[in-house]
Amino acid sequence: MNRPTMAKSLAELIEHRFSRRRFLRNTLLTGAAASATVACSPLAGKSAQEVSQASFKFDEIEHGFGAEMHVANGHKADVLIRWGDPLRPGLPVFNPENMDADEQEVRFGYNNDYVGYLPLSADEGQQRGLLCVNHEYALPKLMFADGVADSGERLQQQVAIEQAAVGNSIVEVRLNNGRWHYVHDSPYNRRINARSTSITFSGPAAGHDRLKTRYDNTGRQVIGTLMNCAGGMTPWGTYLTCEENFDSVFGGELAPDHPEQQNYQRLGIGGKASRWSQTDSRFDLAHNPNEANRFGWVVEIDPQDPHSTPVKRTALGRFQHEGAETMVRADGRLVVYMGDDNGFEYIYKFVSRDVVDRNNASANKNLLDYGTLYVARLEASGALHWAALQFGIGPLTSENGFYSQADVVLEARRAADLLQATPMDRPEDIVPDERSGKVYVMLSNNIRREETDAANPRANNRFGHIVELIEDEQGGAARWEMLIRAGNPDIAAHQADFNRHTTSNGWFTCPDNGVVDPLGRLWVSTDQGLSVSRETGTNDGLWAMYTTGEKRGLSRMFFRCPDGAEVTGPMFTPDATSLFIAIQHPGEPDSEQVDPYHHPLNRWPDFNTAMPPRPAIVVVRRTNGDVIA
Repeated sequence: MNRPTMAKSLAELIEHRFSRRRFLRNTLLTGAAASATVACSPLAGKSAQEVSQASFKFDEIEHGFGAEMHVANGHKADVLIRWGDPLRPGLPVFNPENMDADEQEVRFGYNNDYVGYLPLSADEGQQRGLLCVNHEYALPKLMFADGVADSGERLQQQVAIEQAAVGNSIVEVRLNNGRWHYVHDSPYNRRINARSTSITFSGPAAGHDRLKTRYDNTGRQVIGTLMNCAGGMTPWGTYLTCEENFDSVFGGELAPDHPEQQNYQRLGIGGKASRWSQTDSRFDLAHNPNEANRFGWVVEIDPQDPHSTPVKRTALGRFQHEGAETMVRADGRLVVYMGDDNGFEYIYKFVSRDVVDRNNASANKNLLDYGTLYVARLEASGALHWAALQFGIGPLTSENGFYSQADVVLEARRAADLLQATPMDRPEDIVPDERSGKVYVMLSNNIRREETDAANPRANNRFGHIVELIEDEQGGAARWEMLIRAGNPDIAAHQADFNRHTTSNGWFTCPDNGVVDPLGRLWVSTDQGLSVSRETGTNDGLWAMYTTGEKRGLSRMFFRCPDGAEVTGPMFTPDATSLFIAIQHPGEPDSEQVDPYHHPLNRWPDFNTAMPPRPAIVVVRRTNGDVIA
């Protein structure tokens, strides 16, 4: 990345960062409009040096458990929108015991994960915007009061509701009198789901025979997106959502001699039961063997056009995507960083062929269809190499079953195997900092690891770590460093490594999502699971982390979520005065719990015996309206 040679005001830095990342329909891109966006920012007037030295100023909270959420003193956390809240006027009060799929399609979805924020206009960018929210998966044991059906008409009804509850929500939000609320009747409000939303394919795999099915003989159109985990926003104001554990919804078996056997085996597809395949033949491999090739992609959505058709961008590869965060290189081309969230999987990036047009959002319409997909090799020396997944180069030829770039992107994992990429300990969110050129890789855990290497230094890695990638000034490969090894530093067996000044509440385990805020500060959220949580003595939460200087590797606990939940999708407004957080699967008990719907760990956020726990978006603000932390 090109670095500034002289101090700039923070207003200029924010404009630089967010005009790249937002491109708001030719409003925020102009200098006058962008200046209006940041002119009222409480950060305005600070120098670049002050930004680079920005510290965290809050009283750290304590590890612990509890049915409520906890946030650092001087801040407040409010529930903004919950599963089942209406996105259209005239809907009745949400009643989880009287749901149908059609109604769920116009209500906020389930198990919210990634959250993107898109300011709607230059003058209201800090007070009015669109939330772009992923809904990863359904939890029928906490959704249905009459229990989890296993056959018959009720199973069919439940699966239809589950399909309607996952995917994405676009929701308009506004700040009034110091408090955010969502706009029930906004024309921007929209649900994109796995049941009925039509989505097109673009890029090298679009129209390929391996994407054709009995329902779509063109290979260019599919119903739905699902298992949407992390994501990202593009500089031109669209929303990238990532299909992760899509293998879990497919059931049935391929014919023994089916040509997709090797492909599906590498992705863990088939050989297991699926509720969806019992009622929807799309997800039955025996009936519809190519359907699984139509999932596992990054999907681009235009949140500002509620009538637009989402697009699965196949040039970005097919695997269990978590995260698609973007950064503009010094030469103007776009980089998309992506993780494949499974043990021993890989870190990827896509570099566009063409430069980003900062003055015309529509000129970037097909930018993600042309470019090069790379996979990372992290050497013991600290060198970082990116190997191109490009048909005809190296082992990616017909001799290994690749006959076109379509085959390469469809089987990106197998292509990466042949390129000898570095198998990592569950790459989850990958967070670039456009100012510094550094990229932070959240590696959650990998209990199956036996052989270690420099980038994955612990066997039976139960607690995860964070790796920092440092790209050179032209956006190419440079080097990598270990930022932290998670776990309790006071327990030698954990082999944890934080800054020595980290407190007894500052360490964490299982890093999952992250965000670099407008001051360049890194935030990390966690996903431990109940068993690790009970061992560590704390629920999941959000930690503020120093990445430079003497405090590098020091983290401080800022937010703690309710029992049974994890924190996902942290996202700031451009002025850093509001922080959106997704609370996923609150109240989820362990698998031994009988009748979990009626006996959850808690009933957050309603605490009403008539309501199950409900995943929700929370917004955090300083009580005085100033910058977070």
